Amino acid sequence: MFESLTQGLTSAFDRIRGTTKFTEQNMRDGLKEVRRALLSADVNLEVADRFIKRVEESALGRDVLKSLRPSEQIVQVVYEELVGLMGPVQPAIPLRRSGPTVLMMCGLQGSGKTTTCGKLAKLLLSQGQHPLLVAADLQRPAAIEQLKTVGAQVGVPVYAEANLNPVQVCAAGIKEAEKTGKNIVILDTAGRLHVDDALMKELESIDKRCNPHQCYLVADALTGQDAVNSAKAFNDALSLDGVILTKLDGDARGGAALSIKDVTGVPIKFVGMGEKLDALEPFRPEGMASRILGMGDVLGLVHKAQQAMDEDEARKAQEKMEKGKFDLSDFYTQLQRVKSMGSFKGMLELMPGMSQMLGDDDDPEGEMGRIEAIISSMTEKERAKPEVIDHSRRRRIAKGSGTEPHEVNKLIKMFEQMRSVMQGMAKMSMMDRVKMMMGMQKTGALQGLAPLKQKERSKRGANISDDDRRKARKAEKQRKKSNRKRHRK
Repeated sequence: MFESLTQGLTSAFDRIRGTTKFTEQNMRDGLKEVRRALLSADVNLEVADRFIKRVEESALGRDVLKSLRPSEQIVQVVYEELVGLMGPVQPAIPLRRSGPTVLMMCGLQGSGKTTTCGKLAKLLLSQGQHPLLVAADLQRPAAIEQLKTVGAQVGVPVYAEANLNPVQVCAAGIKEAEKTGKNIVILDTAGRLHVDDALMKELESIDKRCNPHQCYLVADALTGQDAVNSAKAFNDALSLDGVILTKLDGDARGGAALSIKDVTGVPIKFVGMGEKLDALEPFRPEGMASRILGMGDVLGLVHKAQQAMDEDEARKAQEKMEKGKFDLSDFYTQLQRVKSMGSFKGMLELMPGMSQMLGDDDDPEGEMGRIEAIISSMTEKERAKPEVIDHSRRRRIAKGSGTEPHEVNKLIKMFEQMRSVMQGMAKMSMMDRVKMMMGMQKTGALQGLAPLKQKERSKRGANISDDDRRKARKAEKQRKKSNRKRHRK
């Protein structure tokens, strides 16, 4: 997620750090790189220009140039402005004290609106609410049956009536909720291939008749600025209360997420992070900004873990982490939990510094399988005290897991680094996290996890050319491909 933007910003910050003397001109040159990264990520031109202007004004206003660590201060300013660009957000849905709260869902065809209705219903159900889905999309063939299928999968009833028009269906659905004691009604309205008068008139009629308490637009993050333009059109007609961005896990650029709030004034309330019906998350600007800067999202990771563990289990895991007693057996247990939480790649992106270990051709799920096999081949003593694993033990573990001894050694080092980083960063401010991550990259503490371009730059100087970077990436991809073939044999 947002790979190209993260790489662009990392390159820009590397350029700022590589200057021998930090001046106002150097800062502006670095911010030009940041602007270029934003535009490459399909961020709205006016949004990008306003963002850079705010960063520059904030940096100069704080006397960043005179600080002891100006490059780190610049990262902090960019982080704060990213949070301001996407927030503030209140993801909680305001509920009525009496009678059902009506949520009107709208969007274009193909945005994943009907599935998102099911995801939202499942999320509300897990929070102790009692939702009812209303099938008001009479335009798209099989839309009613699709919603019924989704409703059955998440355990939420669906009200449908094919003999009424969409406005009547919505009104009747609200009455059904009152009759059956449901406190939230989710109206799945019709979509179109594009914004047109017929679509807007139908939505305006539903809005006027049913007076929904919240109106959400479901937009496809992969469509970039088209999603922003759609949000503007729908907001002009309906006065949206929020946007739900779908397919954000597959969005390598991030233009829609960074532009929508600034262009329309409408906040992103939820984001779809996968195809599974539990892959809908409240949107957190702080966590998203941290991930864009390659700092991970510890709070987001904790939230996901809490969903997969009961309260007592989560408390014990937290206590072990705080005391530094979190061992490979605990790590193995958490890996099993990760499988039930969605994509392993998505989980790695939440871990500080770990998102940078992923290349375009990497297979995180396969890597996860190898990690599980290695830990499974260890004894309880070895899992509790990895330091007892000597050369002979490494060979035995490697043979039992179908891997190589150096892979066993790499896993142990990675685990120790990850445990140390997560334990420390969970208690840090964003500024302290920036300092820690920069320090670790400079000292090589993230060796094996840092991006290839940083390794190459440390060997050959900060002025490495783009052509050399491309060659280095190509060589690294070929090496990984050869390693995978050898492992399969």
